[in-house]
Amino acid sequence: MSDSGKAVKIHIMDKEYLVACPPEEQEALLASARYLNEKMSGIRESGKVVGVDRIAVMSALNMAHEIIASGPGNDSETESCSERIRQLNSRIAKALDNCKATGLN
Repeated sequence: MSDSGKAVKIHIMDKEYLVACPPEEQEALLASARYLNEKMSGIRESGKVVGVDRIAVMSALNMAHEIIASGPGNDSETESCSERIRQLNSRIAKALDNCKATGLN
């Protein structure tokens, strides 16, 4: 996902975020947000992890584990997934920082 495009509203753990996204990637972004919300909500409901930041990290670790455990792919495919994960983590971190800066957290 590039940083250009229309801002899309996503909802994660009862909070709204605006994420810039090219039109052709909006459906994938919304699906990703739903998946992340499910993972984070599941961790929150378990009661074992407290705090949005910690829940986000645990969700990211669980999803990374799922990707790695899903089986060996070719190296370029794994590298591509790793790069996408790094990009998404960066965007999530920016969104959380913006949320904190505006007092929405």
